[in-house]
Amino acid sequence: MRRIAFAALAALAALATTACGDNLPTQEEIDDAKARVERLAASTHQVRGAFEMLGLMPVYTCGEPRRSFLNRAVEGLSASVTCATFRVQAVDAVTDSVVVSFPSACDVHGLRFTGRAVLEYRGGEDLMEMKADLRELAVDGQTLQAKVGYGTCADETRLFAEVEGQVPGRQGHSFSINSTVGKRDGLPIIGGTSLVFDGPGELTGPNGTDRITLTSLEYEVGNYLPKEGTALVETADGHRLNFAFQPVLWRVGKVEVTVDEKDPVTVPVVR
Repeated sequence: MRRIAFAALAALAALATTACGDNLPTQEEIDDAKARVERLAASTHQVRGAFEMLGLMPVYTCGEPRRSFLNRAVEGLSASVTCATFRVQAVDAVTDSVVVSFPSACDVHGLRFTGRAVLEYRGGEDLMEMKADLRELAVDGQTLQAKVGYGTCADETRLFAEVEGQVPGRQGHSFSINSTVGKRDGLPIIGGTSLVFDGPGELTGPNGTDRITLTSLEYEVGNYLPKEGTALVETADGHRLNFAFQPVLWRVGKVEVTVDEKDPVTVPVVR
């Protein structure tokens, strides 16, 4: 499995004894929270990979003919991403697709891609819808069942991903996340340096299904863990775990872990 920056979570037990307050989580609750957030991090890493695949292509420029935009984009990408091949082909009168193939392992933005993806562009100039089929694509060796895309040139730009699969490195655990990506002032949606996730999801394992809610969970390109934002996990056995990520310095951050109504424990992390 990829290098997991959550090794710092092993310090949870020691930190809990020095945290303020008398209503601290037990050692068993701390260990459980650590295991669940590690599975969550491995799952959202796959979702980020789906968005990074989408981010290889520049966002459509409204008012430009669809085919000329794609030809120009593919020409530029072929020169910059030499480990991949890009091919434009017509689907019907209003739709073109770009087939992106990785003949061998290809590293992009800290992620390793293999296989191929089909990106379909429908419309153009006044309204463009883009959808990507990533079912033949693997991110860091993990094959995705993913639908990802965006709509633009209307009142607002929307970006979505529906991703499911096995949790990397966690046998018997699967995930499903339906995420939208929000746009903050000065923050690119795709093709930039950050992604912000919002949306629901599920993590399923031998003990049942946990419900997940991601709120403004911001990732920077190349980092395994979020920079900031929150992830709420409602466990199959009725507990609520809240993970609030905050930046500190460069790739150093912290996460405040709250178990039910108990006092929070703050843990340093390296993203």
